Amino acid sequence: MDKPRRERKDQNDRNSEFEERVVEISRVSRVVKGGRRIRFRILIVIGDKKGKIGYGIAKGNEIAVAVKKAVSAAKKKMIDVPVIDDTIPYEVTQDLGSARVFLKPASQGTSVVAGGVVRVIAELAGIKNLLSKTIGTSNKVNNVKTVFLALSSFDPEKVAIIKKRFEQKTAATTPTAPADVAEVVAEIIKEDTPQPKADEPMAQEIAPVAEEVAKPAKVKKEKAAKADKK
Repeated sequence: MDKPRRERKDQNDRNSEFEERVVEISRVSRVVKGGRRIRFRILIVIGDKKGKIGYGIAKGNEIAVAVKKAVSAAKKKMIDVPVIDDTIPYEVTQDLGSARVFLKPASQGTSVVAGGVVRVIAELAGIKNLLSKTIGTSNKVNNVKTVFLALSSFDPEKVAIIKKRFEQKTAATTPTAPADVAEVVAEIIKEDTPQPKADEPMAQEIAPVAEEVAKPAKVKKEKAAKADKK
């Protein structure tokens, strides 16, 4: 009876809605009275490619045991990433310790321009177009944590505005010239940014020049008026 139950459980694990990616396998040791005890530390990222992702870190005497524990931990810390037109809503920069991650939305056909953990996380989240840069450290654990902080820091109100504007632009555009999230974000930023009031200083600078230009015409007009009177 135990064997069929175990087989059904393994089959359910394989048919899980989340795809699993092992990001790092490292061997850690601990010195005890009898010598050194070796264990494995696993960093794993899971996602359904529909905006839901999570990560987990676990240790175990065997890799398979550590992976199972890491997946269980990842399912308890899932986040929802807003994906609009296969990319993120707007650019974001996130710092965590010495790690810094920069993420920027990209147009259709750009693909994921990123390396290491950012590419893995983007693919599992369903992001197909993205520009990214990681600075500061090559530690995969810190980089994964930083990327997750960045993807969970989007403002729901801004995301709703961008999504609404994108849907309106998509409805108004033709199939040959589809809407682009990057263009929508640029338009919103341009509208929200106050324009410098350069008219007043420019008018003050132009006024003396305009008077000088208008003087000959004014004098000529006065002479013509005097001649008519005579």
